[in-house]
Amino acid sequence: MSEIEADSREETLKDLGEVIAAQRPDDVIDWACAYGELTLRASADRIFGLLKFLRDDPNCRFVVPIDICGVDYPAREKRFDVVYHLLSPYQNTRIRVKIETDERTPVPSVVELFPMANWFEREAFDLYGILFSGHPDLRRILTDYGFDGHPLRKDFPTTGFVEVRYDDEQKRVVYEPVKLVQEFRSFDYMSPWEGTDYILPGDEKADGKSG
Repeated sequence: MSEIEADSREETLKDLGEVIAAQRPDDVIDWACAYGELTLRASADRIFGLLKFLRDDPNCRFVVPIDICGVDYPAREKRFDVVYHLLSPYQNTRIRVKIETDERTPVPSVVELFPMANWFEREAFDLYGILFSGHPDLRRILTDYGFDGHPLRKDFPTTGFVEVRYDDEQKRVVYEPVKLVQEFRSFDYMSPWEGTDYILPGDEKADGKSG
């Protein structure tokens, strides 16, 4: 893409952002263009109406949901972002919509607007614990039904809480608490291109004088 085309595209996105913010002032908190993409920050309780507008308005026609995902910021009071990526084949444009929520406050489901959001919302619930009100079947989709916790949260331990194995005596799969054979160790391996600052076993034989 040439510089002229990039400038023209950015102007188009800015015009679109201004139109959306002007027509949905109660829904859109702010918006910005960066790296050739338009991002809206919206109110969580008004996300359904905003996405309906983005789908149906003739200047938008964002009829294809590409993804709905979660992002975890544990230090924030509202620790989760829910991010919607939409595509408009009519405008040849993509848009990103972000909302914030916490662990207890449900986000309105958009399955009624985009049926394929069903699995995306279930994935966000499964991996982050984000709740969606009005979802027709909000249950885990990637982890087991008895799984403890939400594995993509930043405070979820890398070892997990439960391990699964097949017990030959009981002839079935059993769930057991994770038991580490040894405590976690921090290895001081450096970049192989930089090497270590100590002599590895065997390297003491090389004095640099041979060859």
